[in-house]
Amino acid sequence: MSRASLAELDAVIAVSRRGNFRAAALELGMSSSALSHAVAGLEARLGVRLFNRTTRSVSLSAAGEQFVAQVAPALLQIRDAMEGVNVHRDTPAGTLRINTSVGAARIILTPLILEYLRRYPEMKVDLVTEGRLIDIVVDGYDAGIRIQEAVPRDMIAIPIGGPVRSVVVGSPAYFEGRSRPQTPGDLLAHECVRARMASGAIYHWEFERRGEQMQIDVPGALALDEMTLLLEAVRAGVGIGYLSEWHVADDVEAGRLIQVLDDWTPAYPGLALYYPGRRHVPAGLRAFIGLIRETPIPDRAARR
Repeated sequence: MSRASLAELDAVIAVSRRGNFRAAALELGMSSSALSHAVAGLEARLGVRLFNRTTRSVSLSAAGEQFVAQVAPALLQIRDAMEGVNVHRDTPAGTLRINTSVGAARIILTPLILEYLRRYPEMKVDLVTEGRLIDIVVDGYDAGIRIQEAVPRDMIAIPIGGPVRSVVVGSPAYFEGRSRPQTPGDLLAHECVRARMASGAIYHWEFERRGEQMQIDVPGALALDEMTLLLEAVRAGVGIGYLSEWHVADDVEAGRLIQVLDDWTPAYPGLALYYPGRRHVPAGLRAFIGLIRETPIPDRAARR
């Protein structure tokens, strides 16, 4: 039997991790057909089927489970060895894979990601956004970026920027002829644009003042699961919204939105990059961590 290539082994591991050929192909930066041929070629030489395929799903066969269990640690050791050599280069090379939320990606894109690519032209960045919190190790990411309270406890966390907060805003058109809420309870008499979380649950707006905390399940005919759409609806006067101050600061400053309940929305710890501490830190990730530590994230709300 001819020896398997690293590309073929990477293909098998990616498909087993993603459970989907298309997602695995995107992760590896290759076409779905090329990935399928790589896996099929390896299966043909091994003389066993590594995956059970249907029109709707892909799962490891018994032989595939045994193969992946033995190969995956070996591939990790090979990558660590290659990264160990990478430290002797003048600049890092390779791909940095980061999982984050859409909102966080908007905040870090210009000051961190684009600057990183400018400084390290031999690096590529694969920035994947999704609402749900995933296991970055299982899904093959070098690091994740989330608000600090969402970072798993077994991860090393590097703060990005300062504290952040969510604020309550509405358009001048919405407030015309309506009284502005003075306490969180007043929101029950207003139309609100509700936010649906990645789990499917409706988010209850959180408030705190002088030690008093409360959560409000606000009323509203519209529920959205994406920040940009939610902001657009609030701008249009559909109702009051509860959004990140970073995203609405320009609108508040320009008078397109009116901020209310300001004393009920204190700041909380902001974003953090996180990664597993039990593994060798790739050179590309080390360079990114260095950039984070020296780069202040612009606070657009500070201008007001």
